[in-house]
Amino acid sequence: MDTGLFQPIQHDTRKKTEPSKEMKAALKVLNDYLRKCPITSVPHHLKNASNIVQQEWFKISSTASANPLNVEDYLDCFEEMSSILLEYVVNMTDMSGNTAMHYAVSHGNFDVVSILLDSKVCNINRPNAAGYTCVMLVSLAQVRSETHRQVIRRLFQLADVNVRAKQHGQTALMLAVSHGRLDMVQLLVEAGADMNIQDEDGSTALMCAAEHGHTEIVKHLLNQPDCDASIMDCDGSTALNIAMDAGNRDIGVLLYAHEHFSRGSSPYTSLRHRRSKSATPTMLSGTSPSPSPVREKVPHHEQAM
Repeated sequence: MDTGLFQPIQHDTRKKTEPSKEMKAALKVLNDYLRKCPITSVPHHLKNASNIVQQEWFKISSTASANPLNVEDYLDCFEEMSSILLEYVVNMTDMSGNTAMHYAVSHGNFDVVSILLDSKVCNINRPNAAGYTCVMLVSLAQVRSETHRQVIRRLFQLADVNVRAKQHGQTALMLAVSHGRLDMVQLLVEAGADMNIQDEDGSTALMCAAEHGHTEIVKHLLNQPDCDASIMDCDGSTALNIAMDAGNRDIGVLLYAHEHFSRGSSPYTSLRHRRSKSATPTMLSGTSPSPSPVREKVPHHEQAM
């Protein structure tokens, strides 16, 4: 008789990853203090413990090759000690103001992103020192599978997708458009991204797409009922003007047709928008680096620093 069919099933015997003894001791010091006095900044006498925790946590969670199972093991350890400690460590920042979530989305490690979201304590709207949130960084990431797409959709639903960067007043949608990322543009619009927000130069996402020749993105934005193609930037130019100046005539034709032949359009609509948009709000730009402005030049993909 072939007894191979009756062999016992081999179960996964993966050993749970635990923090080092040094980190456990540091976690206890932090946890004891947090239970007595919740803090937003670390007192001087806790700096050493905080540094130990920070270094090991970022080593486990924030590299390009971070193992999601190890990250989950560490989160379980933090939560077993206290929910306050869990929230504190998950939202720890490095010298550049980046959290583990900033790094996970920047590396495109969406398994780690999902686990961090599962913790339910991650401050996903927190900007780094350059003024960019994790949503802005993920708008530049590569989507490699439908599973990753679902994680991104979940992140967008939980976050403020319309927050503007400290530098240049960009939104996640503007950054995705500037890189020609139609997939991200679709997900952001689905999540409620406002395509009519203007940056410090008065530019909208549509203007950026028109300037850089992203025809499919222009089509997608124009198909949205709330897209206003008549908005003018600080130079008094509309998306149509910008497309023609850039030599993108095909896009110019699309914009002209949308403005003159779309349902419900009239000569008075354009005049009304011009009056309402004559004073364009601006944002004070910061001094932190990248991503670059969506106008002038196409910004390069930059990871959390």
